[in-house]
Amino acid sequence: MSVRRSAVLFAALLAPAGLGAGASAPAQAAIVEKPVAYAEDGTAFEGVLVYDDAVATPRPPVLMVPNWFGVSAAAIAQAGEIAGRDYVVLVADVYGKTLRPTTAEQAGAAAGALRADRPRLRARANAALDALLAQADSAPIATGKVAAIGFCFGGGTVLELARSGRPLDAVVSFHGNLDTPKPEDMTKAQVKGVLVLHGAADPFVPPAQVDGFLAEMKATKLDWQMVSFGNAVHSFTDPEANDPGKSQYDETTAKRAFAMMGAFFDEKL
Repeated sequence: MSVRRSAVLFAALLAPAGLGAGASAPAQAAIVEKPVAYAEDGTAFEGVLVYDDAVATPRPPVLMVPNWFGVSAAAIAQAGEIAGRDYVVLVADVYGKTLRPTTAEQAGAAAGALRADRPRLRARANAALDALLAQADSAPIATGKVAAIGFCFGGGTVLELARSGRPLDAVVSFHGNLDTPKPEDMTKAQVKGVLVLHGAADPFVPPAQVDGFLAEMKATKLDWQMVSFGNAVHSFTDPEANDPGKSQYDETTAKRAFAMMGAFFDEKL
């Protein structure tokens, strides 16, 4: 996919008129949403594989770790927008099949428990990636390239996946947490590129956390970029976020961020 095409695709993702790629996709396009069951350390998980079934060409797989609400209707819809005609996306389940938060309190408790246990969080992210790659026999997945993206809690999760040493071609964090108890692990990362898209006014990722992440990355030889969007706060890609000064959707910033991901994917995948 060309840089120009991907920029158009991701810039249109959240437009009121419809779903980015869907605006120009053939009428027969059919987005498949396939449950994918897997297990890790005795816990059952169920993610959702999302792709356009009208395209026969194998496409790069993308692991998507959603925000702290986990596998939800909104996350699955977002995966369909991102997949378009160019990727096969697995909405990762890192909480467990029986845990689907419906309130901020429930989501905070679920995300907080995993953030307090980074080895478990890394293990679950790795299990989700294994489940995605295992779909190559039944879905149009092109082997050899793989990306991981995440939003908010999910953004921090894919950075932990990189720190775990898992080989990845591209990692993209949208308004994710940047802190980690073991920053030295990033020096062992086997990632071909890291793109962090951050709201410069995000109160949940304060300057000290940003400075720590910059120091962490500077200690590596990775190909990495961090983009800070002026005046943007947390959750700037989430149309449902509306807590001014804290978590709030910003259409312009969201379009720019998705366009940057598209160009990054063009380069790495």
